[in-house]
Amino acid sequence: MIAAGAATLVLAGLVLVAALAGLEGGSLSTGTVYAGTAQPARVSQLAKREIPPLYLRLYEQAAHRFGLDWAVLAGIGKVECDHGRDPDPACRRPGAVNPAGAGGPMQFIASTWSAYGLDGNGDGTSSRWDPADAIFGAANYLRASGAPSDYHRAILAYNRAEWYVADVMRWAARYRGPAVMATLQTSREAGGQVSEWSSPSPIQFVAGARSVLDPQDGRVALVPSDVPAPVQAMVVAGNELQDLPYGPGGHPDPRGATEEDCSSTVNYVLYRAGVRPIGEIVRENPLARDYTRWGSPGPGRWVTIFSTTHPSEHVFVIIAGLRLDTSHNGTDVGPNRGEDGPRWRILDHIPTWAAWSIRHPPGL
Repeated sequence: MIAAGAATLVLAGLVLVAALAGLEGGSLSTGTVYAGTAQPARVSQLAKREIPPLYLRLYEQAAHRFGLDWAVLAGIGKVECDHGRDPDPACRRPGAVNPAGAGGPMQFIASTWSAYGLDGNGDGTSSRWDPADAIFGAANYLRASGAPSDYHRAILAYNRAEWYVADVMRWAARYRGPAVMATLQTSREAGGQVSEWSSPSPIQFVAGARSVLDPQDGRVALVPSDVPAPVQAMVVAGNELQDLPYGPGGHPDPRGATEEDCSSTVNYVLYRAGVRPIGEIVRENPLARDYTRWGSPGPGRWVTIFSTTHPSEHVFVIIAGLRLDTSHNGTDVGPNRGEDGPRWRILDHIPTWAAWSIRHPPGL
């Protein structure tokens, strides 16, 4: 347990990448780097004014090291000791602790520090009163406690109080800069290269694990903060398809198509999120019938694919609670209910006209 400072609510802005690094715990001593899930440095003017440059740099470096959102670390640093500026001796003076036994700018108690403390600046020692050590230790602890896939749980492990989670997240939201354009990375089989793709769809976050439609634009799904990066990438990919009409033009390659049908829509979002390589998609040209066998059986935690061959072939995907589907007759009550083509559909109910094969991408 880490002693309380004060606290609270953030939209966890993770960089949307396809390939996640391993999720097992890591430390600087082993050289483990969790690149790929950290938020690129989006720093608000408030953060630039509010956070001492040394602390801002350390938050960003530690977040990059452990694949976290730097602003969440900064939110904890603000709530605990005002980025090391709190006059409480427990925040600033080596050896001093508060009545709960916590010390240093990130307010570690001795037992938690012994398990998660790190030498953040490479000077050969680790001290919970040293800003670099404390911030890297906090990142290590958050990662071990469930971040980035579940920031709520990770912050609760830091301090078991809902008000604390709310305060940390509120500060993080204020520290994070304006929404940026999505950047996705995906492996290309040809040559084994890694290509970087920029999305024309802005990343707009919503707290929690469920996506919702933007109340100002029903064709834009807000990206849930508390889901893995590939799931977030799928939401952004779905947003990219919203203006396309229905048609077979996305076969065998869904990239750059001027129209998409049901299976090429699913192919596209899986490709964009790095779940299926584009070489595999082009080679196999998966159709609706193929998704009755692809992936793992049963519904997924965040992503579920429904496919059928009878009475006609069809496939759609539910991503973080929203259905991405080219069919809408009688199964959509949302703003896109009158349109064909790949659109976000309000999940009023699962269409009942078919016997569905229910599967999900492995791990999701």
